Formats: sequence, structure tokens, C-alpha cells
Amino acid sequence: MAFFDFPYEKLITYLPDRNEPADFDEFWANTLSETRQYDLNPKFESVDFGLTTIDTYDVTFCGYAGQPIKGWLILPKNRKGKIPCVVEYIGYSGGRGFPIQWLLWSAAGYAHLVMDTRGQGSGVGSHGDTPDPEPEGSNPHVSGFMTRGILSPKSYFYRRVFVDAVRAVETACSHPEIDASRIAATGGSQGGGITLAASGLEPRVKVCMPDVPFLCHYRRATQIINNNPYVEISNYCKSHRDKVEQVFKTLSYFDGVNFAARSRAKSLFSVGLMDDICPPSTVYAAYNHYMGEKEIKVYEYNNHEGGGQFHQLEKVRFLKSIWAVS
Repeated sequence: MAFFDFPYEKLITYLPDRNEPADFDEFWANTLSETRQYDLNPKFESVDFGLTTIDTYDVTFCGYAGQPIKGWLILPKNRKGKIPCVVEYIGYSGGRGFPIQWLLWSAAGYAHLVMDTRGQGSGVGSHGDTPDPEPEGSNPHVSGFMTRGILSPKSYFYRRVFVDAVRAVETACSHPEIDASRIAATGGSQGGGITLAASGLEPRVKVCMPDVPFLCHYRRATQIINNNPYVEISNYCKSHRDKVEQVFKTLSYFDGVNFAARSRAKSLFSVGLMDDICPPSTVYAAYNHYMGEKEIKVYEYNNHEGGGQFHQLEKVRFLKSIWAVS
């Protein structure tokens, strides 16, 4: 894939108008208030995967509507006092898998809570363990997750996921060996979009590290690329010609650009300038609207893989510069 989006000189100044509904904050305040009527009920069950340098816990907590959400909590074996925690969200269609694939942050000395994504984890890659009960009023949808419940913000799939993400932060904060004043959020692609939502909705997130974030600037994404997952939205609009404006009205409540404008966490973004899954202009739309202290790592010749392991090292260095751990 060659360069297809705006030239770099325009990307770094690209600041589109935000499509934000007037009741955006009220909608999310009410949604979180409804969920917080249910006890978080975090459970951490010790499990043995034969990994001798870490302590591993099978996590369950109550997410949206009190529904159980799974995850892993991984702690370095040798730790002193309360330690910072990285809460991680998973890319599209992935699941929590097994702890053997989530060793980076504990090896660097941090607690690491990985949130399973409801309804996902049955495609190529890691399996998931969290179902997604179908809400009342769900509409016919294109295969995948992007158009589930898309005719109303109350029934849209990512309403449930973003609430789960906030509850995952609350779960991390509840653990007696985690320093609740030092919470970071991270994830790639879908996980990056969820990271922006969690950071915009939960002020206890102090560091935000979204990699090649998905779920941003939806309308432009659907207009310049024809790849999954954004094409699910395009295909829905192709079939439901009379619902196009209703679709994008719903999506305005879930746009990472709007969450970015509310986040004050110190942030490290990444972008691939040849990314034809999460186009660079959609990433820069969120980055340029981001309100906290920020920087972005640019991978000029990379597609959706972004910086890969190079960027993982950048994130470790970035977090170490903020919260050094022994």
C-alpha cells in the first residue's frame, strides 16, 4: 500500500470539526450511572500456567448492566508495595487468550490487567470468554460488530464495550496491590479506540497509549477506504439507504475524536502513514483534538501493523519516564 491519505504536512495540522451531539456528556454520565447501580464485584482467582516470575489471576467483574466480563491480571512476582497498572484493551475480533501472550508489562515491573472484549474472540487469533447478551431493539446488522444496534446509541455494541472498559479501570483500582493513582490504558486498533474512550470517560486514567487507533472519525474512514472493519458500516448504509444519517448520528456518541477532546491523560499515540484499515487522517483527527499532553510516533512506511515491536519498546520507555518501577 502506497500513500493514499492526506500528505504528511496536512495530516499534522488536520483538525476537522467534531461531530458531537449536544447531549454527549449527559448520555455517557447517565450510561455510567446506570451501570454503577450494579456492584462491581471484582474477583481475582489465582491460576497456575507454569509461569514462575509472575502471579496470574483469572479476573471477573461486572460491566455494562452488571454483566460478567472476563480478563487477566498479571503481577510481577517480585514487587514492593503498590505498583502502577497498565489496563489493556484488545484489537478487533480478538480475545484474552492465555496469559502467556501478555507478559511485556509485568516483565517491565507493572501490574497488567487485560480486558476480554464481550462477544469477540472467535476469529483468527486469541479466543475470548465473554458473551454479549443481545439488547432489546437490536437491528439487523452486517456480519461483524460495527453495525450491531447501530440505529440507536442506547443499543449500539460499543456502548456496552466502552462501559466495560471503564469498569476494567475500576477493577484495577480496586486491587490492594495496585496504586490507583497510577493507571495507564493502552491497546492497538480497536483496543486503541477503546483506550481513547476509557481515557475520556475515566479521569483515573493518567497515561493513555493508543496504537493506530480504530473507532475514530468514522465518516471520513468510510469515505476513503473499503476495508474491514469500517466497510461493515459502508455496506450497511449501502443496503439501508434511508438510515445513513441515523447511523452517523449514533456513531457520533462513540467517536474517538470526541473522547480525545475530553482526555487530560499524558498520551503517546502511534500512526502508520500507509494504514488502509485505520487511515492516518482519522488517527490525526483524534490526536490533534487530544487535550492532554501528547506525542505521536510516526511509522512512515507501515500499514496497520504500525510500529510493531519497535513501538512496544517506545511505550515501555515512555511509561518508565513517567513511573519508574524497580
